[in-house]
Amino acid sequence: MHNKKRLIYGLGIGLLLIIAYFVFLYLQPDPQRISYNEFLQAVDEEKIQRVYLQERDMIKGLYKDGTEFITDNPRREGFKEELLRKNIEVDEKSREARLMDAGSFMLTILIFGGIFYFFSNKSIKQAQSGMGKLSSIAAGPEGKAGVTFDDVAGIDEVKDSIRDVIDFIKNPEKYARYGARLPRGIILYGPPGTGKTLIAKAVAGEAGVPFYAVSGSDFVQVYVGVGAGRIRDLFRKARESGKSVIFIDEIDALGKKRDAGFEGGNDERDQTLNALLAEMSGFKDSEGIVVIGATNRLDVLDPALLRPGRFDRHIEVGLPDVKERYEILKLQCRGKPLADDVDLYRVAQQTVYFSGAKLENLINEAAILAAKRNSGSIEAGDIDRAFYIVIAGLEKKDRSAINDFDRELTAYHEAGHALITRLVAPENRVSRVTIIPSTKGAGGFSLSIPPDRMYYKKRDMENSIKIALAGRAAEEIIYGEDSVTTGASNDLERATGILMDMITRFGMGEKSGLLSYKALFNNGIRHVEDELIREARDVIHSYYTEVKKILMQNKPVLEAVATALLERETLKEHELDDIINQCKERLRGTA
Repeated sequence: MHNKKRLIYGLGIGLLLIIAYFVFLYLQPDPQRISYNEFLQAVDEEKIQRVYLQERDMIKGLYKDGTEFITDNPRREGFKEELLRKNIEVDEKSREARLMDAGSFMLTILIFGGIFYFFSNKSIKQAQSGMGKLSSIAAGPEGKAGVTFDDVAGIDEVKDSIRDVIDFIKNPEKYARYGARLPRGIILYGPPGTGKTLIAKAVAGEAGVPFYAVSGSDFVQVYVGVGAGRIRDLFRKARESGKSVIFIDEIDALGKKRDAGFEGGNDERDQTLNALLAEMSGFKDSEGIVVIGATNRLDVLDPALLRPGRFDRHIEVGLPDVKERYEILKLQCRGKPLADDVDLYRVAQQTVYFSGAKLENLINEAAILAAKRNSGSIEAGDIDRAFYIVIAGLEKKDRSAINDFDRELTAYHEAGHALITRLVAPENRVSRVTIIPSTKGAGGFSLSIPPDRMYYKKRDMENSIKIALAGRAAEEIIYGEDSVTTGASNDLERATGILMDMITRFGMGEKSGLLSYKALFNNGIRHVEDELIREARDVIHSYYTEVKKILMQNKPVLEAVATALLERETLKEHELDDIINQCKERLRGTA
């Protein structure tokens, strides 16, 4: 600011001096006018000291006594030479003209300099303002968050793991007095939709402090330094609020493991991560600021981010079990007109592997269906319909374009899935089999619900692969190898994914053994891909052969289920069981 004032004062003084100089020249007395003959006589008498030939029609001169004069210019050749022979100094411009030109030049310099300074200073201010806007983050505190643990259901273990952090935010001095250092940062990790953001809001709500919510992608920018500036701006705002909770969703976007590579790791993302590490290390134990990060991929985060003193408490927020799903459903139905015939525990048993967000979507879809009927309450039928909408999409109303062959093929495909489920995994529930196409692109589906388990056994995973392959196997048995269709694309993708997890992650491959291929890849060993593909191809071929063999042995049952699907389009679990049992009894009676 002081430099700017000095520059403005300097420009003003310079301009005033130039104006004063021009005024001085203007006030100078006019030179004496003489005739040309008088001029020649003065030349002969050697009275003239200098002549200026600056103008075409007039010449200006200076007597030896200092008096200036002007006279007519004869404009003839050799005039300058004659004057020089008389020992008279000859200049092309007068002293006043030279000074006038110098003054004009300085004035021009001042004018253009002022214009250049004005525009350059404006550009710098605009650039600084733009960078300032880029480096600031639009993360205002949400005030005292209205969400508490009463609004979060089904995660009692997570609540217990985080209650001491709430007490730390409320009373940081108590822990500082005992020399305790409670977590500055908490990582919530787990599948999408399990309530990580809701938990962070509940922490702020329980502690009664402002809640700052941002996403990891907010700090990922093209311009170097912007992400780091936004980190500093976020923590500055949080400190101004005093005690607060900072929530960074999808933190893996900015906290991935650093890799020096060929450029030394000096890129924007690394600078942003370094700024986050520095800010978290700079916390004081008494500040009462806690950072909560959420991610679906804990394994990709940088170790420096996870070390003690930063995000040193890691809490898994997994998919809810049946009891937790029941609690979530009760919470979601709170305030909604629920009919007496609705059994939420049965719904909880049916919704295996549903996340909290998916359960909320289920109840919302049921409420929409009830509102369309304007029945006054949400009935069990609404929840059942909503369940299949969430799983497979809405049923297509117009099915006139589906020809008989496609309906028949779909019936055998879905009958294959259902029959293999019942034969190889009887503990799984087949709640519904249908050949009605959905708006999600499915020609039909067979819904297999596995039991609630903490761990997947190898046998469970093998059965899941066989169930996925059963649709393609049924098509081949009924129509031949050359008539299989594209309907099994999603089944093959799911089967391949399960098989690759068995081999590469869980050490369940016979040839690959107990190696973790993820660890091998992280250590740069990548020449084993061909071996993995060969083993996976052999294993899945053996499963497919086994499935075809089972279906061939039970072909009459397969045909009976497919025929029932063609007649009714949809079979419930008890109807499917009745068909399979009746067919088996007939086969035993004819044997």
